[in-house]
Amino acid sequence: MAVEVQTGASSFATARNAPQQEEKSLGELFSDLTRESSNLVRQEVNLAKAELTQKAAKVGKDAVLIAAGGFIAYAGALVLFAAVVAFLVEVANMPVWGAALLVSLIALIGGGVLAISGINALKKIDPTPHNTIDTLKEDAQWAKQQL
Repeated sequence: MAVEVQTGASSFATARNAPQQEEKSLGELFSDLTRESSNLVRQEVNLAKAELTQKAAKVGKDAVLIAAGGFIAYAGALVLFAAVVAFLVEVANMPVWGAALLVSLIALIGGGVLAISGINALKKIDPTPHNTIDTLKEDAQWAKQQL
């Protein structure tokens, strides 16, 4: 003996096969469809929110890399300016500006690498909520079948 599980799609078939149950009127069916569609839309909105929150967190992490790279590059630029000043003051003596120039170049390179890394990571992020779009397409197909 087969046992039939009653779900949303099979409830109509089960109700039709059961002799003691009456068939639902067209108004009741549309009312059920409207209620289920409303629930479905709410669930889709929640899915979209969750998916966008996840992507926003990733963007936030990459933005921190860009900010860190910018800060380090800015510090390097300040040291570079100090090196230029020291060079102008000590035209013939290299140790002060030479050390400052070396430190500034290292800071600029390090900051540039961090900033480029963050920018490349941001370019790879696809902000489209693919899961939500897929389920919305499935829901549209289901709704067409129900009508």
